[in-house]
Amino acid sequence: MISREMKIGDVMTRFPETIDVFDRFGLDCRDCQIAEYEEIEHGAAVHHVDIAALIDELNRVIADTNEPS
Repeated sequence: MISREMKIGDVMTRFPETIDVFDRFGLDCRDCQIAEYEEIEHGAAVHHVDIAALIDELNRVIADTNEPS
């Protein structure tokens, strides 16, 4: 489960399927050097993103990816 305190870079590395979610929310973190150190909550605040909606979508994507077919 992804939480607001997690580092963006860690989430994208562990769950690459979340990269598109970050992009859709306007957080182009893939090439950002700060992503390795920045918490999701801080990145969302800087980009004026609804943190609750972002976390919900990130968790939905990883749940969908990990569901047995």
